[in-house]
Amino acid sequence: MSKWTDIRGSIEQVASDTQIDEQVKQAITQKCYDVILPSLQKLGDGFVTSVKTQSADESGWCKVRDAIVLPALIEGGLWLVEVVLKKTIEKTASISAS
Repeated sequence: MSKWTDIRGSIEQVASDTQIDEQVKQAITQKCYDVILPSLQKLGDGFVTSVKTQSADESGWCKVRDAIVLPALIEGGLWLVEVVLKKTIEKTASISAS
């Protein structure tokens, strides 16, 4: 099985076998941060590297798209997801500790 199938299967198993409470939500958020996000970042880095390399052969708006727009969208989107997950984990950990 692929890693994604394993991850999806484990999330589905937890969701179907357990009542969804705060502890489950925290565990899934942590798994997204620890496992899924790094995979998405690696994929995004490869995509950004590829389009930036291809931008050397482009001209006009296609050059702008490949050199600036797509990399900014991918990197910015992944950065935003990372920040949201990190803040969520930190906030729920501080609430749970109280």
